[in-house]
Amino acid sequence: MIETLFVANTSNQKPKDAVPWSVLPLPNQDGRVLDPKKSQNIAILLKALNVTIEEVCEALLEGSSDTLGAELLESLLKMAPSKEEERKLKEHKDDSPTKLDHAENFLKAVLDIPFAFKRVEAMLYMAACEELRNCRMFLKLLEAVLKTGNRMNVGTNRGDAEAFKLDTLLKLADVKGADGKTTLLHFVVQEIIRTEGARLSGTNQITSSTITEEVKCRRLGLQVVSNLSSELSNVKRAATMDSEALSGDLFKLSKGTTNIAEIVQLIEKLGSDESGQKFTESMNTFIRMAEEEILKIQAQESVTMTLVKEITEYFHGNLAKEEAHPFRIFLVVRDFLAVLDRVCKEVGMVNERTTVSSAHKFPVPVNPMLPQPLPGLYGRKDCSNSSDDESRSP
Repeated sequence: MIETLFVANTSNQKPKDAVPWSVLPLPNQDGRVLDPKKSQNIAILLKALNVTIEEVCEALLEGSSDTLGAELLESLLKMAPSKEEERKLKEHKDDSPTKLDHAENFLKAVLDIPFAFKRVEAMLYMAACEELRNCRMFLKLLEAVLKTGNRMNVGTNRGDAEAFKLDTLLKLADVKGADGKTTLLHFVVQEIIRTEGARLSGTNQITSSTITEEVKCRRLGLQVVSNLSSELSNVKRAATMDSEALSGDLFKLSKGTTNIAEIVQLIEKLGSDESGQKFTESMNTFIRMAEEEILKIQAQESVTMTLVKEITEYFHGNLAKEEAHPFRIFLVVRDFLAVLDRVCKEVGMVNERTTVSSAHKFPVPVNPMLPQPLPGLYGRKDCSNSSDDESRSP
């Protein structure tokens, strides 16, 4: 059957010199700006995202990340043309005999917006800050880590902590239990799996439940925890971007307009003929336009930096220590999510293999003083109502 489905019918094959894929003609390829494959991929993305050129350009001009959404912003960065492609698109004239296709027209319209892709990067940083602050599951995980740490350190000067630095998240996988395999992060994940599973299924964790119900709850909870990496996709994206390059480019652009202005002033002092006057008028018009656009981008950068500082202070408290690396918070969360993904897979495999019993439902954590379960996460009878949990943050 596989031969029937996938092997070509040799009797109907065209000669080798026949032109293949005649249904997708690509005329006048020498005049194309984008590689045909890249152009096709962009066209597919645009169709899937279901947005118009006007909507994208308006949102970029206004700096509205909510209008475009995280998915579209990420897609725009993937569409960014090379320097050579950008030059050709900007030089293309409407009356040129070579017409641009849909993807090329889209990029040309975007490139008409000053510093379009720098705007996209700034908007992604803004989206990442909002994402990190408002992610319920991330705050729930931080709460569980804080409660776990306080229970482990009960009776010590560290037992009543009100917060912790996010760097602590990267150390959870290094703290191992008595079996030498189970880490503190495994324990925290198991705790949240149980609470989230019970919340979604509407079961009561205090009363006894059947093995089937327990397995169902764990699977539901694991899905929620495993999805955290997807919920914080903007944060991971922000961690890969070069914030210093963004600021550096803006400084260079500003410096460039200043240099042009100085040259124009020298020409005006020397005096010039009619052609010289036209030159200075043209340059002054350009300088005014450039300065206006640079101010807009600098304002957007300022808003972005304010949001980054606020989110760093929100999670780390002492902003002064993080001043040299303001975007480091995104790197920490990204690295932690990679570890969390691995632990979720391991916990999932263990839960599938293990027969859940009421006497021993998960491995014993490293510190035998740590009780199971945590009162702060399991003390409620109505587990379907999580408003109290959601109102607290670490």
